[in-house]
Amino acid sequence: MADKTLTHIDSKGEARMVDVSGKDATERVAVAEGYVVMSKETLALIESGNARKGDVLGTARIAGIMAAKRTSDLIPLCHPLALSKVTLDITPDLSLPGCRVEASVKVTGPTGVEMEALTAVAVACLTIYDMIKAAERGVHIEGIRLLEKSGGLSGSYKHAG
Repeated sequence: MADKTLTHIDSKGEARMVDVSGKDATERVAVAEGYVVMSKETLALIESGNARKGDVLGTARIAGIMAAKRTSDLIPLCHPLALSKVTLDITPDLSLPGCRVEASVKVTGPTGVEMEALTAVAVACLTIYDMIKAAERGVHIEGIRLLEKSGGLSGSYKHAG
């Protein structure tokens, strides 16, 4: 069972960056997902490539990759990491309707990349929203979550859903 302490809080209850200097560098991978839900008409606009601001999916993909690389600038207690791989898959899904965004992030280092994967998904979803808001204001983002992670002392995790 996982340790139930908050690692970013010291004995005085103050925020701190966790010291990972004594941890071994191992390969660590995290996968996260999220959804941008919209009307079928707006999804068709994205798929046709005729959105007013340009290539929605390509722009969101690049934004997500950039966000993963900048996570430590956005989340105060995250360690800066030399990521070895970031992939963003954005799949139009008529059953939502909308887009499923999945990020996979990899590093060989002393700490995991869950926050980088989650940040990549969040920023890619926000970028999709930004690029289509002129066509539809009722778009919403949902379900941002960690799907799986591997590596490190805490072992592997896979979302049960």
